[in-house]
Amino acid sequence: MTELTSNIAKLNGYLEQFRKNGIQNLIGGESRAALSGKTFETVSPTDKSVICQVSHGGAADIDAAAQAAKDAFPAWRDMPALQRKKILIRIAEGIEARAEEIAFCECWDTGQALRFMSKAALRGAENFRYFADQVTAARDGKNLQSPTLMNVTTRVPIGPVGVITPWNTPFMLSTWKIAPALASGCTVVHKPAELSPLTARILAEIAHEAGLPAGVWNLVNGFGEEAGKRLTEHPAIKAIAFVGESRTGSLITKQGADTLKRMHLELGGKNPVVVFDDADLDRALDAVIFMIYSINGERCTSSSRLLVQDSIAEEFQAKLVERVNNIRVGHPLDPKTEVGPLVAQEHFNKVTSYFEIAKEDGAITAAGGAVVGNEGYFVRPTLFTNANNKMRIAQEEIFGPVLTAITFETEEEALEMANDTQYGLTGYVWTNDLTRALRFTNHLEAGMIWVNSENVRHLPTPFGGVKASGIGRDGGDWSFDFYMDQKHIGFALGHHNIPRLGA
Repeated sequence: MTELTSNIAKLNGYLEQFRKNGIQNLIGGESRAALSGKTFETVSPTDKSVICQVSHGGAADIDAAAQAAKDAFPAWRDMPALQRKKILIRIAEGIEARAEEIAFCECWDTGQALRFMSKAALRGAENFRYFADQVTAARDGKNLQSPTLMNVTTRVPIGPVGVITPWNTPFMLSTWKIAPALASGCTVVHKPAELSPLTARILAEIAHEAGLPAGVWNLVNGFGEEAGKRLTEHPAIKAIAFVGESRTGSLITKQGADTLKRMHLELGGKNPVVVFDDADLDRALDAVIFMIYSINGERCTSSSRLLVQDSIAEEFQAKLVERVNNIRVGHPLDPKTEVGPLVAQEHFNKVTSYFEIAKEDGAITAAGGAVVGNEGYFVRPTLFTNANNKMRIAQEEIFGPVLTAITFETEEEALEMANDTQYGLTGYVWTNDLTRALRFTNHLEAGMIWVNSENVRHLPTPFGGVKASGIGRDGGDWSFDFYMDQKHIGFALGHHNIPRLGA
């Protein structure tokens, strides 16, 4: 028996519960079918087979979940910090105990390769452990003394919040949002992407098995135009944490305006990786390839634009072509696979449409640009060369294993091109000139920048973008600033003079 065959057998065991019972919503601690009675199918992108039926939640289900979150909020807010911390740690332990199940289900539901998803659950557990450690200090404030007052600040949880997560790495991104929300003392209504509902259900089950009180974490499956819209408009929901497309983020902001919702939006990117001729080119090559072709290229922080100095461009691109052509495309549960299938038919159509767009723009398809096989949504990792920054392939977020290479002559030209996009999520700079690195990153329009490194996430650091790439920051204390309100209390130190009116 091969390792792939063994993994498929394990997968079938993990999927049995979903095939038998489907996926229901979880509201007030209870599994519930959608009030409409409707369901929808979740399909594996590997072979287009139906995985199971999913409750099709709508506005009425969101109303019920929001009410449950509102009812549960006072007790969760007021629970002693150490007690909440213990629950979050038990959630982390539950994630670790089911790590393989989570990874296999995520691979089958999204098409992500096991070599990357095998660590996703453990990173999710790390998120819960990290924020569990912050619980006892989350509400700490400052003592700001003035001549007449002792001014004390504290933070208090904002209330029930809505969390809307995407399909690309759904489990890990759900933990990024929900762990700090719970640590803050907020209650949650979670609407996962309709294309990837499996691990969201597993995660919510783990939380309740860990002793999370009913109503603190509610899960409603459904579509954005109905369930998502009601969540962003609901008056009981005080904030929305969203990960997804920039266009959808704009729509969510409009929907939440009437109820003055706080918004954290982690949106799209067209991120540059800038390689200067003095860089460590072998390491730069590894990083360029990893940051666009891992996770099937379906990540907001992917370095989808390669800006390479013209003096090294020919040699660098030749090595790049060779490596890209060697990337293994295959079954997501095969440990040797590096790129699996794209998530769904609509996204597959979008990504493959750029193969023709690149030709129309005048770019050269140096590698890939083709569909793989007739079963599932597989595409060959693709590299476009002979491109310029005005082409659609250099400006639009393709969100697949597709890299556009552009050459530059001077540092000033590279900076102008790097900033010439509506997005500003991340940037990657490769140079051994420290002064240049400082100068370039100071003017690069991005919320996160790595120098001589791929994206290496450190949980206490701020995560987020500028321009059309988002509003707000995740990570460390920045997460608490979003899920909590600042409160100021002034205590008089004596009998200072109070102006007397009408005396």
